[in-house]
Amino acid sequence: MSSFLSGLNPPQHAAVTLPPQHALILAGAGSGKTRVLTTRIAWLIQTGQAGPHGVLAVTFTNKAAKEMLTRLSAMLPINTRGMWIGTFHGLCNRLLRAHHRDAGLPQLFQILDSADQLAAIKRLLKALNVDDEKFPPRDIANFINGQKEAGLRPDAVEAWDDYTRKRVELYREYEAQCLREGVVDFAELLLRAYELLQRNEPIRLHYQSRFRHILVDEFQDTNVLQYRWLKLLASGGASLFCVGDDDQSIYAFRGAEVGNMRDFEREFRVDNVIRLEQNYRSHGNILDAANAIIKHNAARLGKNLWTDAGSGEPIRAYEAFNDTEEARWIVEEIKSLAGEGLARREMALLYRSNAQSRVLEHALFSAGLPYRVYGGLRFFERQEVKHALAYLRLIANPDDDGAFLRVVNFPARGIGARSIEQLQDAAKNAKVSLYATAQGGGKAAAFAALVDKLRAATEGLTLPETVEQVLEISGLRAHYRTEKEGQDRLANLDELVNAAESFVAEEGNVDAEGEVSGDLAAFLSHASLEAGEHQAGEGDDALQLMTVHSAKGLEFDAVFISGLEEGLFPHENSVREDKGLEEERRLMYVAVTRARKRLYISHAQTRMLHGQTRYNLPSRFFDEIPEGLLKWLTPKLARGHAAVSPRGTSFGASPGLTFAPRRPSWAAPPPAAVVRRTAEKEAGGLRIGQNVQHAKFGQGVIVNAEGAGSDARVQVNFGREGVKWLALSVAKLTPV
Repeated sequence: MSSFLSGLNPPQHAAVTLPPQHALILAGAGSGKTRVLTTRIAWLIQTGQAGPHGVLAVTFTNKAAKEMLTRLSAMLPINTRGMWIGTFHGLCNRLLRAHHRDAGLPQLFQILDSADQLAAIKRLLKALNVDDEKFPPRDIANFINGQKEAGLRPDAVEAWDDYTRKRVELYREYEAQCLREGVVDFAELLLRAYELLQRNEPIRLHYQSRFRHILVDEFQDTNVLQYRWLKLLASGGASLFCVGDDDQSIYAFRGAEVGNMRDFEREFRVDNVIRLEQNYRSHGNILDAANAIIKHNAARLGKNLWTDAGSGEPIRAYEAFNDTEEARWIVEEIKSLAGEGLARREMALLYRSNAQSRVLEHALFSAGLPYRVYGGLRFFERQEVKHALAYLRLIANPDDDGAFLRVVNFPARGIGARSIEQLQDAAKNAKVSLYATAQGGGKAAAFAALVDKLRAATEGLTLPETVEQVLEISGLRAHYRTEKEGQDRLANLDELVNAAESFVAEEGNVDAEGEVSGDLAAFLSHASLEAGEHQAGEGDDALQLMTVHSAKGLEFDAVFISGLEEGLFPHENSVREDKGLEEERRLMYVAVTRARKRLYISHAQTRMLHGQTRYNLPSRFFDEIPEGLLKWLTPKLARGHAAVSPRGTSFGASPGLTFAPRRPSWAAPPPAAVVRRTAEKEAGGLRIGQNVQHAKFGQGVIVNAEGAGSDARVQVNFGREGVKWLALSVAKLTPV
């Protein structure tokens, strides 16, 4: 026993050897929580407090479950194959297989993954003659899963309007269809297992007496039903040993309820709360930054990460003129790190939104640096982007059969597989393209007409305008607006317009009037090349690209966090709500604590996002990091802008306006506008934070400023009229 207990630090040792009582282990990032969980199980078995089959351990990923089993095998001479260690879904599946009759399921019931579930709902809607535009299949799937995760069957769902009543009816019909076909979806696994234990007392008592020790990993990620399932199993006197980190709860959008940790502490009268605060991953400056950021969250259980590995290097910060320059700077830093001998696979580039990856991928592609998009697809490989490119390919060449087949029924226009098969046969016999065959009549004739309409509507337009027209006329934008989770896809479509803008700008295709133009065929070739080249194989030394959400649980020697701007990170949807902003701050905490040795943070003054140029304020997270931890790498900015110092140097100013530092102070932001730190002295009555009156837009507040002399301009938040940049040489602003 001493062998596997040796090396534990005092809090880890205390957690592992706790008496059989309820316990909450607050395990900070990199604090060795997996080791504690596994060693706890080994200690319980070694001391005779539990047998291998008397322990239930729940985690959230199969990878984590396998790692625990592997470690246990190395610690103890036992066969771990029959142990109940797995994910919620895996353990519920096991329970239902063992008691399928009592659960009302066939012995060989099948499990629907998310794609299978969506297909089943589409079949149901078609069979019931339900308009899938008014009731999109993905929306129905999300509604059904949400009700199940809340523990609600159709009869228990409150419906206050006709639309909700119809969705409840579809939920009921979907249940009946699944029962007839002997299938269950992921949400059903948990709900049915919970209901089985709840209503069947002999089965419930059996498992309550068997599992006297229940251990839970990543407890902060549990949803309402998962917590109820755990409480039900533990209500027979078992000890609940819950390990989690409320500061890393970042999945509220999936139903995770960080409040479960406080509820557990209160409802089970937990006396044993142990904090694992020693970090074995990161250097001290990185941890100090993470601690400083997360302490701004009020609703937390509280802990402070520390390390004995030393302070390490300062956090490198960079302010770029625009997102393209930011991407170029990141590429140069990656090259420099590689030159110092750091493997690219030990570097990660993180971003808040998937749409940000396009500019970053292009910079990496141009530099010939291999990369891998972790947990997602490269920009030009994403479904919605490939659909848009297929329409563009048909404009360039309507006889492109591959593009034709991809979008002939997307968005759905009633052209089924049988119709397409007949069209293909006719085209083959006539030795012409599908488009040419469709023009002759039949169900696909309307699609051929759409292709003609697109070609006519885009004739003479610039490349970006062509892309914009295709997104609207094809119905792609309208389709993704109806999806509950379509915002990311819409953002990627906007980013495709940006890609076209960037392409013509880089190619230098400008006509005599100064209007951008571009060759559609060249752009399509460019997209294909970026999608296909620099693909990193499994053995390649490739940079890791990912969203911050995807990065949870991973660690790297060097981490870049890009796009740290207000409205992007923290996301604009979050800043109006305390809970939303606190989740964004936890997300930043997760991002920072991925780094072992080096951390880079950057933002851009301007960024092409959602098809528009945005003028950005640096993220409040910059100000939440102590100044002494940062090393600013920002050069003097050119391109007609005054030099900017992110740490307090004033802008070059025009007469009548005093410029504040670039960096904001977020101690108490007013609700109506984001106000900059006031300059030390005023000039002419205008300053950052000054209320002003405009003849057209009304009253607003100055939130940003740049330029000098005749080039000086200010950014004013006019409330309902929005945030606008105004040239001082033109705009008539009156101090209020």
